[in-house]
Amino acid sequence: MPSKTPSKFTATAAALLLLGAVACAPPEKDSSGGETESGTNAAQATSAEDFGGMEGLVEAAKAEGELNVIALPPDWANYGAIISAFSDKYGITVNSAQPDASSQDEINAANQQKGRSTAPDVFDLGQSVALANTSMFAPYKVEKFDDIPEAFKDPDGTWVNDYGGYMSIGFDSAKVPPVTTIEDLLKPEYQGKVALNGDPTQAGAAFSGVMMAALSQGGSADDIAPGVEFFRKLKEAGNFLPVDPTPATIESGQTPVVIDWNYTNATETRKLPSWTVVVPPQGVVAGYYYQAINKDAPHPAAARLWQEFLYSDEGQNLYAQGGVRPVRADNMLTDGTLDPAVAAALPVID
Repeated sequence: MPSKTPSKFTATAAALLLLGAVACAPPEKDSSGGETESGTNAAQATSAEDFGGMEGLVEAAKAEGELNVIALPPDWANYGAIISAFSDKYGITVNSAQPDASSQDEINAANQQKGRSTAPDVFDLGQSVALANTSMFAPYKVEKFDDIPEAFKDPDGTWVNDYGGYMSIGFDSAKVPPVTTIEDLLKPEYQGKVALNGDPTQAGAAFSGVMMAALSQGGSADDIAPGVEFFRKLKEAGNFLPVDPTPATIESGQTPVVIDWNYTNATETRKLPSWTVVVPPQGVVAGYYYQAINKDAPHPAAARLWQEFLYSDEGQNLYAQGGVRPVRADNMLTDGTLDPAVAAALPVID
């Protein structure tokens, strides 16, 4: 399972020790980008108008021919289908690097590969890493920018929320008793069975899992110490399983209980009928991820076309099919452009 980055971070979270890593490489490339129809450098374009409209943007992106994405697992938010649809529609090769990387890994890769043809063109980040690195983003407003609620975007388009969901507990009902509360996880029946998706200091799912535990124990967004204490107790009881869960570990029974986003956990129900997903009412944690363009993108036009695709009706519906709530969901529900087959199953984000 992918490990995205924390929506918030405090020094207390570092008390939970797990891992994170990045690898990099290849050739240097001038990432300054070509000129648009209006004479604007593609890397400086702030809307499709700078390309003379969408046709000009598509032409410029096709001329680049490639797009580099990172930390986008195929089974996370339906990114496998989204990448295929984008590539098929525009004939652009999508190079997907480190699909299981964390958000911090994305930033590290951009810094380490700056000026190279392999550097990430775009980012999909958790809140804390996104807001700590806005100087690395290129402002850009997609055609649907005005349809995105103000609370979910930077006014200049430096970043825009893309999709969201709830923190949840997934469990194999054929192997463990039903989980109804977070406190249940401390019971002897769950010894050596509870896994957390990623490192809380680098992965959004893991940090939000700690946050969920904190809220259930009387903590808050500003005080996650009770969540850290809960995981200390979980480890002391022998219930915490220091294994990063994946579809393979779930299906094999190695990780019969997983703390992760509801949409990621929910994908397992299609493969494992006994897999059940609950959102504990004692510690409800909801959150959106952040989409941004690398200001040093080696394929600046393709990066901007990718954003246009993600926020188009087609892209938003593809997100929805992955069980996440696309950021334009409310407006699309109102105007009838959200696929009714998936709309009813979307998580509600307050």
